[in-house]
Amino acid sequence: MIYRLEAEARGGYAHKLVYLVGAPVDVVWGFKTDFNNEFVLTNKFIEEHYLISREDYVVITEAKYSNRPGVKFKWRTTLSPSSYRLDFILVNPQKSRQKFHYGHIQLEPLGQNTRVTHIAYFDFFGAFLWVYYPWSGGMSAFLRYMARWEQQTILRLREKYTGHTKR
Repeated sequence: MIYRLEAEARGGYAHKLVYLVGAPVDVVWGFKTDFNNEFVLTNKFIEEHYLISREDYVVITEAKYSNRPGVKFKWRTTLSPSSYRLDFILVNPQKSRQKFHYGHIQLEPLGQNTRVTHIAYFDFFGAFLWVYYPWSGGMSAFLRYMARWEQQTILRLREKYTGHTKR
């Protein structure tokens, strides 16, 4: 399910994406917190992905996306293992042609499944068109693809994260 949320005080846009993954929460947590991987490159929107640093519960990554060629996005993600929450913020918004981009991902156990809630606040040139464009290339199509890709990839890699220790 995709919901448009009220923007923050400085403007921009916001969304909430909620979807179910057919794996236990510890498996999904292991997948979501494996920042030093290559499986992410199977996502058609991700051209490059690098783990820059990890110190305790703060992770810095850098990525290049197919819909923004030549632009590097640098993210800081703060992990809260006890609550299965990841808070993210784009730390180089000007260099990546954005005003701001931040949010969080919350995992919730539902028996042998996991509910993922992804909330993001953002603003960039063209965001209005992206948010309201109803076909391929718009926000809804992008978010649906991301959820499906993640659901399938977690199931494919499930054994790798079974018995994963939270950190």
